[in-house]
Amino acid sequence: MAASNYSLKANRELLDPNFESYRLSLDVIPTYNVELDAAVEEVKLKDTQYTLDHMRAFGMYNYLHLDPWYEDSVLFVDCKGRVLSLTVTLDTALGKPREVYRINADTNQCEDRLCASLSLTSATWAALSDGTGRLYLLRTGKRGDSYHMKWEPLFSEDMGEPFTVLHSVSHVQASVHTMEVLLLRVQKDPQETKGSGYSVSLEWITVADAAGQGQEKKYEVKKRRVLRGKSVPHYAAVEPQGKGLMVASEKPFVFTHVDGRPVEHPDPEPMEVEKTDPIYFWQQTAEDVTVHVRMPEGLVKEEVQFSLTADTVSVGVRGFPPLLRGQLYASVDPEGSAWIIRNDKSLEVTLEKRGEGPMWSELVIGDKRGEYVMSDEQAALIHERLTHLTSEDLNGNPDRDKPPCNSQELEDCDGFPEDSSSLTHFDGESLKPTQVVNLGSHQYLFTVDVNPSEMPCLCLRHDVDALLWQPRPDQPSNMWEHIATFNALGYVQASKRDKKFATCAPNFSYASLCECLRRAFIYRQPSPVETVLFNRKQGRQVGQVAKQQVASLDSDKPILGFRATNERLYILTSCNLFVLKVNNN
Repeated sequence: MAASNYSLKANRELLDPNFESYRLSLDVIPTYNVELDAAVEEVKLKDTQYTLDHMRAFGMYNYLHLDPWYEDSVLFVDCKGRVLSLTVTLDTALGKPREVYRINADTNQCEDRLCASLSLTSATWAALSDGTGRLYLLRTGKRGDSYHMKWEPLFSEDMGEPFTVLHSVSHVQASVHTMEVLLLRVQKDPQETKGSGYSVSLEWITVADAAGQGQEKKYEVKKRRVLRGKSVPHYAAVEPQGKGLMVASEKPFVFTHVDGRPVEHPDPEPMEVEKTDPIYFWQQTAEDVTVHVRMPEGLVKEEVQFSLTADTVSVGVRGFPPLLRGQLYASVDPEGSAWIIRNDKSLEVTLEKRGEGPMWSELVIGDKRGEYVMSDEQAALIHERLTHLTSEDLNGNPDRDKPPCNSQELEDCDGFPEDSSSLTHFDGESLKPTQVVNLGSHQYLFTVDVNPSEMPCLCLRHDVDALLWQPRPDQPSNMWEHIATFNALGYVQASKRDKKFATCAPNFSYASLCECLRRAFIYRQPSPVETVLFNRKQGRQVGQVAKQQVASLDSDKPILGFRATNERLYILTSCNLFVLKVNNN
């Protein structure tokens, strides 16, 4: 696995340290019910699909698909093989879902059949799997309630073992219309002798129009790339222009095959035995960082090339490549920072930290050419903290009869997975990871499409909050941007033992969770109160309140699909589609 070389930086302006709690609201949520003519195409797991990966990939599949290009339009596949679409314009006059495409193949003959899966590739294209291993690329035309064109299949090909479609994008490359499709499989692995006997594969397929100018469109597979891993990815998506891939998973993924040929992974070059002197030395306090960079003797200030922003630094000599350049471990205040030449051969740089926080573990992310010098005060403090580990007293822990924590008192939401998850960006040409984030205890929560022209966002738990991150593949220095925060949602969702799906509105006005049966929970962002409200404990007026609402469905069927728009929440069961009017915009 590639070493972590990137860290997620939360936008402090989007965090609310004064958030107290959600207040239960008894306001009624208008709920509308659409009865389905035929049941949803639910495929239950077989006895051979017994692993946790099978459950995550197929047992917890979201059968409802939201069209991000057309507001309040949802789609699903029923047991007759029909792809049905419902667009809501007036809640009190809901029509029946209309058929836009029908899978003609007899899918019941396939023993290892999976659920049919759908990915809306663009405003006029879609990718569909019938669950038996066949991939369809469909020209949909302009979707929406006012357009009733039936979808036209322009590509249909058997791709091997059954799969589900995770993600797809459409773009034009060298004047040729191209589509990128990402497929997920859980396959038997003869080499997996110690574990479950299965491994997870992601197949990245490129399909392009092979017809000449003015000829009828003819789409063919141009490239097939396979990645393998040991766990089902939480998140996997292709860049909008097909130049790269992002994967978040508990276990790492690596490319193994391209167009059927194994990918050769060269052995890492041996490390140099000779020890090189550090280029710079640095030390820190809680307020600032001091760096000493070795420079050519006789250096004058006119020859110094120095550049500093809040997050990056560059130090060098005019006419030569920079000696030190890259992204700082944390933000600094450029106006409070300075540099000076020492002894005509050393440049001393003082960086003022933007805010007091944890001590830096490195100066420039990924740069190992420096040496950290600990001050006498820091060494003495660490020695004092570690003294009890080398105590000559047989009872080095005098409070051992009074343990500080009883594990039986811990709640489920206080734990986090033992495996360390990672978020990785792969380059589409070299097939190597370029940026790797160690997610650690940042538990994955859900994926949501905020802007259809960009990659899907992923929501991660940070402490008790839930932070939404927008991938920016065209910005290597800020590849994942923190765009929204749902206060305390990380803690709240961990306490829901029966939670099945989670999502949020594209405008971040609310987040929502649903259980396996009947109930959905809505958590609204803080909003101003209409009346005067005081906090009696703190003796201050409360200006904003975050509301929690609970909706209970009139159905005893398991929830199979769950999607949110800015105004409505859509919940799918085997026989009904419920529409909850959450906001009145």
